[in-house]
Amino acid sequence: MNIILLGPPGAGKGTQAKRLERDYGIPQLATGDMLRAAVASGSELGQQAKKVMDAGELMPDDLMVRMIEDRISQPDCQNGFILDGFPRTTAQAEALDQMLRKRGASLDHVIELKVEEESLVDRITGRYSCAKCGAGYHDRYQAPKVEGVCDYCGSTEFKRREDDNEETVRSRMQAYRDQTAPILPYYHEQGKLKQVDGMADIDEVTGQIKRILDGKA
Repeated sequence: MNIILLGPPGAGKGTQAKRLERDYGIPQLATGDMLRAAVASGSELGQQAKKVMDAGELMPDDLMVRMIEDRISQPDCQNGFILDGFPRTTAQAEALDQMLRKRGASLDHVIELKVEEESLVDRITGRYSCAKCGAGYHDRYQAPKVEGVCDYCGSTEFKRREDDNEETVRSRMQAYRDQTAPILPYYHEQGKLKQVDGMADIDEVTGQIKRILDGKA
């Protein structure tokens, strides 16, 4: 089962992807993680990516798609994958489809987490994550079950992103509306796009997504 999760930064894509990864046994492919892993591996792709990153330039679409192709070739993706953070543009969506067709594969579900901007600002400015495993938390909405201890790995170290502030959040929302939102009609025309209420309780959002994946919605 090949899935894309769409939504503006802070919509909860990462949190939901981790839950789906756990429950369906298919890996979350976050583009940032893939880039870092490729660079660390020293592979040809990684070396190319490092040059682009060191120059402070945007990663070319063809390089990102090749990196995704390389990642989904690995054994843990044989039953599918969850893409989080890609595609961001219609050109990337088309390139991804072309690559998957070449491999005799296709996307099964494209799910957008719908959110309200004001609520999103509140959500993002209060979020933090486990420094060891990356599990996400929030000051008010999702604190660890035991204060100061990660629910998943037991670590007591947490971190916040420097750009999780109101000004940056609103700028990223605008970028999402300008660049990524236009790909929604692309997937709608394919009959693959479904939407869930990203402002609902985290467990309810998970339930909505699972109903779609299980063919019950």
